[in-house]
This record gives sequence, C-alpha cells and structure tokens, in this order.
Amino acid sequence: MAQSSDNLEITDSANPTQQKLPGMRRRRNGPGRRTMGLAAAGLIIAGLVIAVVYYFYAIAHESTDDAFIDGQVIAIGPRVDGHVVKVYVNDNQRVKAGDLLLELDPSDFQAKLDAARAALHAAEAAQRSRDIDVRLTAISSAAGLAEAKAAVTAAGAMVQNARALAAAAKSQQGEAQAKVAVARAALDQARAETLAAAANHQQTSLDLKRSRAMARSNTISPQQLDHAVTAERVAAANLNAAGSKVATQQSLLHQAQAALKAAGDNVRQAQAQVAARHAQMEQAKARLTSARSAPVQVAQSHSRAQGSKADMEKARAEVEQASLNLSYTQIHAPTDGYVTKKNVDPGVYVKEGQSLLAIVEPDVWVTANFKETQLTHMRPGQPVTVSVDTYPDATFHGRVQSIQRGTGSRFSLLPPENATGNYVKVVQRIPVKIVFDRPTELAEHLLVPGMSVVPVVDIKAKVSPAGAEKVARENTATAEKP
Repeated sequence: MAQSSDNLEITDSANPTQQKLPGMRRRRNGPGRRTMGLAAAGLIIAGLVIAVVYYFYAIAHESTDDAFIDGQVIAIGPRVDGHVVKVYVNDNQRVKAGDLLLELDPSDFQAKLDAARAALHAAEAAQRSRDIDVRLTAISSAAGLAEAKAAVTAAGAMVQNARALAAAAKSQQGEAQAKVAVARAALDQARAETLAAAANHQQTSLDLKRSRAMARSNTISPQQLDHAVTAERVAAANLNAAGSKVATQQSLLHQAQAALKAAGDNVRQAQAQVAARHAQMEQAKARLTSARSAPVQVAQSHSRAQGSKADMEKARAEVEQASLNLSYTQIHAPTDGYVTKKNVDPGVYVKEGQSLLAIVEPDVWVTANFKETQLTHMRPGQPVTVSVDTYPDATFHGRVQSIQRGTGSRFSLLPPENATGNYVKVVQRIPVKIVFDRPTELAEHLLVPGMSVVPVVDIKAKVSPAGAEKVARENTATAEKP
C-alpha cells in the first residue's frame, strides 16, 4: 500500500470514476478561488476609489440637513375696529398687489367724515372773517403810522440842520477867539516898540542937549550937531509912529473882541435852536409811538387769525384722518402672493391689529443653519445644489447670498449666558441665506416656507468680481424693498 496521495487516489482500480474525482475536484476549486480573490480585490480597489472620490468631494463641499424653505409671510390685519361685511378671498387663493381682500362696515366712519367736513367748513368761514379784520386794521393804521414816521424824519432833519448851524457858529467863535489872540499879541508888540522908541528918543534928546552945549564951546563941529539934531528928530518920529501903532492895535483888539462876543451870541442862539429841534423830534417820536400801537392791534388781529387758521388746519387734519379711517375699511393686498391662515368671515367684529389672514409671497429662498466650523471657506456667491425632501428626484440650483452676522442662539428669545455657571462648549449654528437662480426649476415645483431641504455648497468655487458685485446689488435691493 503506497503512502503518497497519488497512490491513495488509485487504490480502488475497480471504480475508475472514483479515482478521477479527487483530481477533478482540485481542478475545479483552483480557478474559483482565484476568481473570488480577484473580485475581492476589485471591490477593495473600487471602495478605495469611491473613498478617495468622496474625500475630495467632501473637502470641497459643505452640507447640512438643518435647512428649510423660507419666504416672506405678511400678516394682514385691520387698522380700525369694525364689523366685517364681506370677504373676497379664500385660503390658498393667489392675489395681486392692490386686490381687495375684505371690507368692514363703513357707516360709522362715513358719518365721522361728514361731521369732520362740516367742522372744516365752519373753521374756514371763521378764518375768512379773521383775515378781513386783519386787512381793515392794517389799512386804518397805515396812514397814521406813515404820517408819524414822516414827522419824525422831518424833525430829525431839522435837528441835523440846527446842529450844523451850531457847529458853524462854534467855528466862527473859534476864529474870533484866534483873532482876539492875534490882536493882543500885536498890541503887546506895538507897546514894546513904543517903549523902545521912547527910550531911544530920550537918549537922542540927551545927546542933542550935550551936543548943543559942546557946540557953544566949539568942542564939536556944526556937522556933528546937525547929526545929533537929525537923530533926535528921527527918534521923536519913531516914538510918534509907535504910539499910533499902539492905538491902531488897540482898535483892532476892540473889533476882534466885539466879533468874539457876537460869535458867542450866535453859538448860544444855535444851541437854543438845537434844543428846540430836539424837543420837536421828541414830540414827533411820541406821536410815532402812539401810531405804532395800531400795528400792535394789527398783530393781535393777525394772532387771532393765526389761531383761527390753526383751528382750520386741525379741522382739515381731522377730515384727513376720518377719510383715512374710512379707507381703512377696505383691506387690500400689499403685495403679490397666496392667501393663507384665513380666519375671518362676514359678520365678525374685528379689532385693530388683529391677525385675519396671511399672504405668502411667491419668492422663496433657503435658510440653512450651518455649523460654525463649516463656514471657514464659505463666501457669498458660491454655487449651491439643493435637494428638497418633497421632491427626491429633483435638484435645484442656487447660490449663497449672505451669511448672518450672528449665531442663531444669539438672536433667540433667551440668549445663553455663558458668564455664569458651568460652561460646556457647543458648536453653534449660523444661518446662511441661499437664493435660487433658475426660475424654471421653481416654476415646475411647488416650494413653500417650512419645507425641509439639504443644501450642498461648493466652497472651492471662486467667486468672480462680477458675481460678488451682483450679490451686493441683490442684498442692497433686498434691504431697500418696502
């Protein structure tokens, strides 16, 4: 009996089939195992490829399931109290801006408007009467005031004339004083010259007397005696001339003093005239003050007219308010949209500010609450693909319009206070607004606020300057939208 496996396979020579079965089994098992190995290797390689592709996709995209469709929901309520007489819309009905939604009973408001208009007519009549009083008072006082002003002006002119005359008299007085001073100086000079001439005449007289005595004793010549006689005569003549000059200067001094006295009299007369003109001007001013009381009466009449005008303006404002209240009985749609949450019927009494229905605008967007760690590379303008739970087979396209400047918890009703108690760090969520940029996709599907969505943002996409400018314009237009 052989010990090898080959010998074991052929020990039974009576059954050749059994001898071949073991070999055949080995031939079948070899290729099957290789196939399974290749399949496993292929699956591993495919898994690695998928993992690599998913990795590169994941690092280039950010998504969240904390997102939903958002839109503008406008609550509609009355601005006045009243009974509803008719409702023109139903739930989910499409309306356009300006369409009549419902109407309140206008009877009370019409009566108030009629009463306000009657009060306005009465106030306008009172205002016209006050205006007539103002004109009459102004006309009656204008003439007296003008006359008083003319009298004051004339008195002022006379005062100025009197002052001019007084100034001229004062100037003449000054000139006369100067002439008196000059005449006195000339008189003093003439007197001094007279004294000098008298002293000279006295000296020449003594010299002549000595010369005659010496001539008798023939001590001097006749010629010298003639010179002494001539000198004495000249000195006598000079003395007489000096005396005449003194008399002349005294006469001139008397004339200058007389002129100075006359100038003083003129100055006093001019000053008296100025005082008289001042008195006349004061009288004219007193009459002007009295005449100015008439404009005060005009002002009082005008003040009463202003009060009447204020009453008229108040009555006009009441008419406008009553007209507005009457117009508020008809409630119109402020914008295009769809009627929702209608809870009003005819005959119901409604209060001011009570919510009766809401209008949902057709424009919608996505509000996605991303984790703060997902916003590192997210920028406005980056493309977004949106999956809506309601339409699993549809994909919507949009872009990031803006990122809220604050976390959602920071703007909640009760913001967390981290400065007290134990602090546990929690990843915060920040709302991101995503707008749709393909209107045809929205036209084919119904998207309403509140629907759950999953947005995927391509954070590796570069935003061009034109795209960033477009996003900025859209944000500005959204902020300026009434």
